[in-house]
Amino acid sequence: MSECSQFEQCQNHFESIHRKLDRLDEAVRGNGRPGIQLRLDRLEQDAKRQSKLTWLIIGAAIAALASGLVAWMAG
Repeated sequence: MSECSQFEQCQNHFESIHRKLDRLDEAVRGNGRPGIQLRLDRLEQDAKRQSKLTWLIIGAAIAALASGLVAWMAG
């Protein structure tokens, strides 16, 4: 195989790798659309909000139960 042929083959492989890396970069960063990075951040923020809401509901239920128990005991 001649050097010229090897160079062209390597160049084709590098171009193929470059295109794949560009597609991966676009998927991660988004390029004008929400990418994987932004979507993951949104999911994490939603999970935090849901956790806080869950604890708020649990706290309200415990407070209501305690209030009802005190009212029942007081007669």
